[in-house]
Amino acid sequence: MNATLNALRPALSLFLLLSALTGLAYPLLVTALAQTLFPERAAGSLIRDGEQVTGSALIGQPFSSPGHFWSRPSATATQPYNGTASGGSNLGANNRVLVDAVAQRIAALREADPDNRAPVPVDLVTASASGLDPDISLAAARYQAARVARARGLDPAAVDALIEGHAHHPWLGFVGEPRVNVLALNRALAALR
Repeated sequence: MNATLNALRPALSLFLLLSALTGLAYPLLVTALAQTLFPERAAGSLIRDGEQVTGSALIGQPFSSPGHFWSRPSATATQPYNGTASGGSNLGANNRVLVDAVAQRIAALREADPDNRAPVPVDLVTASASGLDPDISLAAARYQAARVARARGLDPAAVDALIEGHAHHPWLGFVGEPRVNVLALNRALAALR
């Protein structure tokens, strides 16, 4: 029995040491560094109107008014853009449920802007892998620009300039896709009036 305990003691000691290092010390260190170096990001990149939190730059929000840019659809459970239920729909391209949902989304976009005959950008009718994507492509923003300008009584050139002013371009010129944060864009629209 004593020999068995002597053989297990180094393994147990190492297990407890590594558990303390990787389960406590490392997470505490990373959290402290994040809170110190990037406090806004570590707190969720929250967007505030005064003291009231209106959203996060990292999580999409639903918009349905013709005078707003619409976000990418969400596939999260129980409610759209539910941060506790992140995940895609996992529906394949030939799945009837996805095909019907895309057709309904295209119909809604066409109904909201009947004069727009441009091809509908795919990110306006399909959810992202997380279901929480806060950004849309520049093509998706431009597709909606005329509808938003008309609904708000704005000059289309001003709306186009707003899109360009809020565009995030690929890092180093080639990593990622050009995109725009929908919440930031809609907040800037509200400031135009």
